[in-house]
Amino acid sequence: MPVAEKKPEASITPYEAAPGEEYMNEQQLEHFRQLLLEWKQDLMEEVDRTVRHLQEDANNYADPADRATQEEGFSLELRTRDRERKLLKKINETLEKIDEDDYGFCEACGVEIGIRRLEARPTATLCVDCKTLAELKEKQLGG
Repeated sequence: MPVAEKKPEASITPYEAAPGEEYMNEQQLEHFRQLLLEWKQDLMEEVDRTVRHLQEDANNYADPADRATQEEGFSLELRTRDRERKLLKKINETLEKIDEDDYGFCEACGVEIGIRRLEARPTATLCVDCKTLAELKEKQLGG
């Protein structure tokens, strides 16, 4: 999973479904809503830290090598924030799916994505089988 998509260690414990529990019931939906909101908050705090860092550490070095090093560092940070911006969009879309009661089901085939997969990747929109097929197709077309 790319760096920007790596879910931070949440303070929310993983959901343990009870035997026979209905899939994507209110408790499960609320669990994933809280997980996503916490993840979103962490990303927003990281954006704030980056802005402060860029403002505080923006020096006008006389040495071109020092300037280039600083600019490369800023560039890397901004690329990371851009990936996180895209992730924030995915998180918001996922929160909308939860609100619309359309969360946890594969967009391609309609089967349950599964609690364990959603714990690992709360923004997942495909079940493991469909995601595997999509990656194989991408590999064949791209390589």
